[in-house]
Amino acid sequence: MEKNSLIIDGRLLSIEEVVKVARCGVKVSFSSLAGNRCKESREWIEKMVGKERPIYGVNTGFGSKEGVKIAQNDLQELQRNLILSHSAGVGEPLNRETVRAMMLLRANALSVGHSGVRPLLIENILSLLNSDVYPVVPEKGSVGASGDLAPLAHLALLLIGEGDAFIGEKRVSASQALKLAKISPISLAPKEGLALINGNQLSTGIGVVTLYDCLSLFSTAIVSSALTLEALLANKDALSPEYLLTRPQNGVMEVSKSILSLVENSRFIGSDKKHTQDAYSLRCIPQVYGSVLSSMVWIKNILEVEINSATDNPLIFPTLDTAVSGGNFHGEPIAVAMDLLGIVISNLGNIVERQIMRLVSSPLSKGLPSFLAKREGLESGYMLAQYTAASLVSENKVLSHPASCDSIPTSEDQEDYVSMAPIAARKAREIFKNTRTIVAIELLCSAEAVDIRTGGDYSLLGRGTRAVQELIRERIPPLVKDRIVSNDIKIMEELIEKNEILERIKDLGITLPFYL
Repeated sequence: MEKNSLIIDGRLLSIEEVVKVARCGVKVSFSSLAGNRCKESREWIEKMVGKERPIYGVNTGFGSKEGVKIAQNDLQELQRNLILSHSAGVGEPLNRETVRAMMLLRANALSVGHSGVRPLLIENILSLLNSDVYPVVPEKGSVGASGDLAPLAHLALLLIGEGDAFIGEKRVSASQALKLAKISPISLAPKEGLALINGNQLSTGIGVVTLYDCLSLFSTAIVSSALTLEALLANKDALSPEYLLTRPQNGVMEVSKSILSLVENSRFIGSDKKHTQDAYSLRCIPQVYGSVLSSMVWIKNILEVEINSATDNPLIFPTLDTAVSGGNFHGEPIAVAMDLLGIVISNLGNIVERQIMRLVSSPLSKGLPSFLAKREGLESGYMLAQYTAASLVSENKVLSHPASCDSIPTSEDQEDYVSMAPIAARKAREIFKNTRTIVAIELLCSAEAVDIRTGGDYSLLGRGTRAVQELIRERIPPLVKDRIVSNDIKIMEELIEKNEILERIKDLGITLPFYL
């Protein structure tokens, strides 16, 4: 993430660029070509204002009031009232990276050039971003139908000089925030309030950041599984390319290829001659992990389209001399993608917990001590680490129920089928966090098991797993006696979060799927 500036044009934004802006303070501007497209659609709106032709949300009411004609001298008040009345969010404020992602995505959607807004509106959003000023946006209140209306209305509040904002972690008034960003409150012109709040930029923002993190976590889980396979003296045959090519799913092949690279030259893989096959949680790693990978490829494609789309309503087509009302704002694509992401990452956590159980259970571990404790009975070792993983897996199962299966009609039944996309996105984020902890626990247990197997001679390990084992032992010593386990888990989570494990593997030239 070296690049420290970005030019948006509504068409070429990438998932990685969204994360750079959300997390790393990358400065953003928008292209002159996008500016020209915005001017053309804005000029069409200005040409139509005052004419009798009804245009939804420009000279009519909203939602079920789309048939109510608004007088010309009330058009600006119409837009301001929309923002004030739709600022109905509740709950804790969203964190900095989520709001920054939402702001960038809204600016990029407007830059497509079909929204009928002045370039000034986009410039002001980017000025806030570049000043690291962001509005206070409550996390709940959107059903993901006509867009994330309430969250985006809270974003728009700041632009018109209302509500509160954050400068760093300090909560301030809108006037103080705008002063820091060196912009003035904007008086919304016809269509501009509606253009600001139609779209799913909250759901998509959470989704993009969560997918990005899941991709890295997935690669870390592959590394963790390789270490576990060595610790449990797993059979190598189930990873064989010749075998897997008889059912050539792309994700399966990618996973097995990565694991074989990690365990290359291992003295432990295949060393157990007593058992012809392993339990499913080991033998079926390519098939289970491969389906997670293939699902994330599909989700990535959905989000890459979404972040470069015009999603407000109506959309303006100056060359056709028309404004088209449709459903581009509907969150169904994101809702389904986020539900799927939650499900597959929950499944990943499920199988990882089963691997943890085998590592800490003497009857299942091919000779390792119970709970990996040095003095069985007197010490409990990593017994409770497995309990923690089990609790998180159970929570993930509850969270995995699809939000997109639900719909509650709104706006006097005009908006009678909604997506619940923001709920799906928030759930996926929580499932990711839980699964990151589960993978951290597996790494703890597999590293301890490997120490017991090798007696500290890591040259017996594969070329990739050896590097990971050495990194872990630089931060977390072997479990020579009972200690506070949560401290170990926290350190391991930090290694995962900072991508240190993946960087160590990358230095060896081993390729892992989707390591960004």
